[in-house]
Amino acid sequence: MTTEIIIANTKKMIDDLKTVCANFGLGNASSEYKIITEIFLYKFLNDKFLYEVQQADEKLKDSENIEKTLNDMSEDDYEMLMTILPPWVAKLKRKHFISYLFNHKNDDKFNELFDSTLWDISNTNLNIFSVSTGSGDKIRLFDEHLSQNVTESNRRSDFCKAMIDKLITFSFAEAFSQKYDFFATIFEYLIKDYNKDFGKYAEYYTPHSIASIIARIMVPEGTQNVTVYDPAAGSGTLVLALAHEIGESNCTIYTQDISQKSNEFLRLNLILNNLVHSLGHVVHGDTLLSPQHLNRQKNGLMKFDYIVSNPPFNVDFSDNRDTLAGDNYKERFWAGVPKVPNKKKDSMAIYQMFLQHIIFSMKKNGGRAAVVVPTGFLTAGTGIPKKIRECIVKDRMLRGVVSMPSNIFATTGTNVSVVFLDNSKKYDKAILMDASKLGTKVKVDGKNQRTVLSNEEIENIVNTFNNFEVKEDFSVVVDYEKIEQKKCSFSAGQYFEVKIEYVELTQEEFRTKMDGYTEKLSELFAEGNELQKEILEQLKKVKYE
Repeated sequence: MTTEIIIANTKKMIDDLKTVCANFGLGNASSEYKIITEIFLYKFLNDKFLYEVQQADEKLKDSENIEKTLNDMSEDDYEMLMTILPPWVAKLKRKHFISYLFNHKNDDKFNELFDSTLWDISNTNLNIFSVSTGSGDKIRLFDEHLSQNVTESNRRSDFCKAMIDKLITFSFAEAFSQKYDFFATIFEYLIKDYNKDFGKYAEYYTPHSIASIIARIMVPEGTQNVTVYDPAAGSGTLVLALAHEIGESNCTIYTQDISQKSNEFLRLNLILNNLVHSLGHVVHGDTLLSPQHLNRQKNGLMKFDYIVSNPPFNVDFSDNRDTLAGDNYKERFWAGVPKVPNKKKDSMAIYQMFLQHIIFSMKKNGGRAAVVVPTGFLTAGTGIPKKIRECIVKDRMLRGVVSMPSNIFATTGTNVSVVFLDNSKKYDKAILMDASKLGTKVKVDGKNQRTVLSNEEIENIVNTFNNFEVKEDFSVVVDYEKIEQKKCSFSAGQYFEVKIEYVELTQEEFRTKMDGYTEKLSELFAEGNELQKEILEQLKKVKYE
């Protein structure tokens, strides 16, 4: 089966699940995203378990009906099989199988069996698949009463039957050999209807093109045993792309995000991409107010090898503003805390806080970071942005900047740039790139316009950056002294050479052009004189009353 067919079948199953929700009055309901993602995850874990038991036990590899073989096993043999499974595989009891539920779908109160199955899977795998809140509470894989989202109690069993019917017709088995890009595509499709403004944060999905560019620029070959961090992780697109570039087994991911919805998406994303070992480091909580990742001594914040983030740009955090400006936070927020605007509180530039937090969280002598910022940050002449840029230049941390095309995010018209930092001190120059003219405008969902970069354009950005190439009106390499002379501007356009074009003219052509300029200026001067007279006449008429 080709990758295209597997993707098509997977998308059809997702569409079918959404249709079931719509048929039971749950389309566009606040609970729909939870139902869809949890049932999708149940299907994934079920098929992953069946696939992995065949890989783990030679005697099971050639089984034509693996579920029947497992059901025929003695209890002792089945328990022994559980002990040899890889730690990232959810441990399922035989009564947890989708086929078991399918065979019992006509039982009385089937919805209760359905709910209890998911809840039991959550509890059985609590230590591996749960994520934490800032207070240490465990957030389980599945809701305890998922079917109760259907208001009419007499329809709940029918709802669960309809869901099971959609799951039984398709298997993920052939998808498990696919690469990261497969699951990135599936994940984006799965959450596309729920990838909207929610609470304090803007969007859960960073465009894959930006994620790919960042990862390929940041990671040198042979990177192993490193930590990766995102303090405003959303659904995890950036950290997942980076982990894929490094190698999932060569890194551990640490994240925090204030949005519970984002964390649920992130957990799903990590499970789909073989990063279960990082789930224990996913935290739901306010990064600025209460960062949760501490060093081994528990006496300070953890420092990371790699940090990537697309933080929210503008958010009302006025309730915590004075606290964050207090003495307890001054070391981390050394450039200051934005003031509360008089009229528009939600315009508080929270990205400035995240940027300071990221710089503070980089490992000394080797930490790297890439942060998406509004392009206005690059040239702001005063305030916190300028202080941050001055610090970056003073500490010789700026590796480069890429200014992206407008509408690279479909949900915002804000122009964005990616700032790359490196405190290894091995760079004495920085590359500044203006990629704003690249890309093709496309409609997303028939309404929002997004700029899409081609593979060739992505290659151009990555190669130009990594090779520190100078290209006319596209990229420039400048030393820190020159940046300081330009008031620490990070905008490539301010460093491009001004070109003067010389045109060969005959004497007659020159005389004709000059006569034209003279005539035009004479007309303008005459108009100016007349206007001056009129203004003076009008002023004479002005009287004091």
